[in-house]
Amino acid sequence: MKKTGVVFWVSFFLVLSAVLLGTVFPKGFEKITANIQSFLTSTFGWYYLLVVVVIVAFCIFLILSPIGAIRLGQPDDVPEYSNRSWFAMLFSAGMGIGLVFWGAAEPLSHFAINAPGGDTGTQTALTQSLRYTFFHWGISAWAIYAVVALALAYFKFRKKAPGLISATLYPVLGKQSHGWLAHVVDIIAVFATVIGVATTLGLGAQQINGGLAYLAGVPVNFTVQMIIIIIVTILFMISASTGLNKGIQLLSNVNLYIAAILLVLTLFLGPTVKIMNEFTNGFGAYLQNFIQMSFRTTPGDAAGREWINSWTIFYWAWWMSWSPFVGFFIARISKGRTIREFLMGVIVLPTIVSTLWFAVFGGTAIDVQETANSALKNLPTEQVLFGAFNELPWSTLLSVVAIILIAVFFVTSADSATFVLGIQTTNGVMNPSFQIKIVWGILQAGIASTLLFAGGLQGLQNAAIIVAFPFSIVILLMIVSLYISLTKEQEKLGLYVRPKKSQRKYL
Repeated sequence: MKKTGVVFWVSFFLVLSAVLLGTVFPKGFEKITANIQSFLTSTFGWYYLLVVVVIVAFCIFLILSPIGAIRLGQPDDVPEYSNRSWFAMLFSAGMGIGLVFWGAAEPLSHFAINAPGGDTGTQTALTQSLRYTFFHWGISAWAIYAVVALALAYFKFRKKAPGLISATLYPVLGKQSHGWLAHVVDIIAVFATVIGVATTLGLGAQQINGGLAYLAGVPVNFTVQMIIIIIVTILFMISASTGLNKGIQLLSNVNLYIAAILLVLTLFLGPTVKIMNEFTNGFGAYLQNFIQMSFRTTPGDAAGREWINSWTIFYWAWWMSWSPFVGFFIARISKGRTIREFLMGVIVLPTIVSTLWFAVFGGTAIDVQETANSALKNLPTEQVLFGAFNELPWSTLLSVVAIILIAVFFVTSADSATFVLGIQTTNGVMNPSFQIKIVWGILQAGIASTLLFAGGLQGLQNAAIIVAFPFSIVILLMIVSLYISLTKEQEKLGLYVRPKKSQRKYL
């Protein structure tokens, strides 16, 4: 059997097994996976923190090093997409539904439900709520995505290797990067992608349902969520049929415009001055405390450690489990850019936009909780955003725009995921066939629907976190592999000082 067949069928079997367990034994599946997740975060929390520190440090090193001038491709390659389209696509794939789902809910939770380092409802809790939300969705998250995407793009476009995770490990593993160990690495990547995206699609369906409940009194149940998934599946199949250069690119640009409209409307209809003051203060606190937060384990403080396990370590594992999906997609659209340009574009700009997003929606939710005698904190997570909008002018318009944004993000995520899964299961082909994408798309929709019906989304989410543990080792090997290959190329091109004109043509 060819390598493609091994990866496809073993991945398919693992995913199907997880879904069957989540469907037939939802409570047992959730309990088992929750126990494993709890063990990993409690026992290896320090490890997750240190892995992310290494990732961030490596990205900073490459940005500042002369190595950053090396191009992801051949010397005469140029970027395939404009900066706007490139950013729109990587941002939609990297965060997407998560920004809308957690935009108001996470800062509110840190402020009013469980503060990271003090009493809830205080000014300290407010500052910390934004600081830690920025931390969870900022530099560290995007650096995880960036390092995986960079390895894939460098070895694919610069070294002409197959577009597979295993192919990036050749400098470390040698011939084993083409053997059974390669199968294991690629299967872990496929499994993480399927599980992570299916969970997100389920959450997206729940939030659209929650918004419709607020707007039109639509009941919140599986039937409605199933109808939403069917409609979105039809839409993303239409998008998938048009290819990357039309469907995903067009939808990503639409996402960017709708998100900008929603952001601006909320900023000016909400407590504008307060939002900008808290954004400035919170962003400064984030930068000032970045190193301390990156190493924070709170030994001897059981409550503090429980909070870190539930949020920071959970997020680090979550981003790692998502990194194969996002990394593949970002790599595919980044040919022709230099390493420095790539890292600055993937890490810096998305961090700024993400932090502003959470400041606007989180700040609005916190203000509603404080000033409107609201029980906003008691709402289900998927309804917090709409509950906050309910206290603002033009609340119906805001909710409608938010639902449209979630739906478009939903379609984009599903389309992007099927594109990436097609690459992973066709031996790294950068333009998988429409038939392959449809197979994975229908499977993803089926998984999300089944889990919503069985109430097993949490169990599958736990499974994605568990997958992150072995994949974190893969990420570290990718860093070592990149370093070995890039330093050899640095020596070959003489990239220790400003290169001579005769050398620049090779960059």
